[in-house]
Amino acid sequence: MATSQSSRGTAAANTPARPTSRRGFASMDPETQRRIASEGGKASHESGRGHRWTSEEARQAGRKGGQSRRPTPMA
Repeated sequence: MATSQSSRGTAAANTPARPTSRRGFASMDPETQRRIASEGGKASHESGRGHRWTSEEARQAGRKGGQSRRPTPMA
């Protein structure tokens, strides 16, 4: 059986690095990003799908933070 060179991994190694362009939110200035992001939150609340946390809900969520659902015993 003849051995042939694998082409895996060689395409990336032979391709010259090209600069990446900023697209989407990354191409916008921070103020425009904030304005567009806040419109999404406002729209969800106006349509009735938004959620406003009560202090008790926030407290419970904070308590859960960092806990795993199924803790395993430490060896």
